[in-house]
Amino acid sequence: MSSPANALEFSVMTHADLADVCAIEQRSFAFPWTYGVFVDSLNAGYRAWIGRRNGVIVSYALLMIVLDEVHLLNITVMPELQGKGFGKQLLNHLFADAREQGTRFMFLEVRPSNTSALEMYRKFGFIVVGQRRAYYPAAYGREDAIVMSCDLDAVNQEKAA
Repeated sequence: MSSPANALEFSVMTHADLADVCAIEQRSFAFPWTYGVFVDSLNAGYRAWIGRRNGVIVSYALLMIVLDEVHLLNITVMPELQGKGFGKQLLNHLFADAREQGTRFMFLEVRPSNTSALEMYRKFGFIVVGQRRAYYPAAYGREDAIVMSCDLDAVNQEKAA
């Protein structure tokens, strides 16, 4: 469990948050989402959350709900804070929110090269359900995506905390 000093405060992402979110996105990924993609996601009504520590945005996530499924489109923690439990806190928050919205299954894509994310998702009960060929841009061509799913009814929310 996180110490109070490391506890995140969650709130709904707004357009006013996008400059900070995009700054984190740019530092976190070789092929980041653009400002326009974030704007389009918010305008489309996707669920979007930010995690703040001491008033500073340190993590965020965007999700799309369709019927009883939620698709995790983007989940990011500041690079310098990764591996300190902030991703777990955010994912626990997303699980709780998804349940409140009446969804049962969460899906996501992840790069095979993102071993730390794969490990975290497995700890949360995600299983591999497929693969998308050449899904992500990469330095030399394209990288496949691993498609993972989690049955929210079968997973203890605090399991990986």
